[in-house]
Amino acid sequence: MESILIRPESTEQLKTVKAVLKALKVPFEPQSDVFPPHVLNNIKDGIKQYEDGQPISLEEFANRHFTKA
Repeated sequence: MESILIRPESTEQLKTVKAVLKALKVPFEPQSDVFPPHVLNNIKDGIKQYEDGQPISLEEFANRHFTKA
């Protein structure tokens, strides 16, 4: 069976969608899109680094962040 991803734009929409799914007895699993603060900070830092003209290559990223066995 095909799955769908629904992204309500307000709390009211979310409540309505959940109510409809419950009324139709459609199973669903609530999930959060929120990333932990340290991940959001790293994303912001990376975007700023890029905007400041200091991008790094994928190879350099891998060397910095992945240990070699």
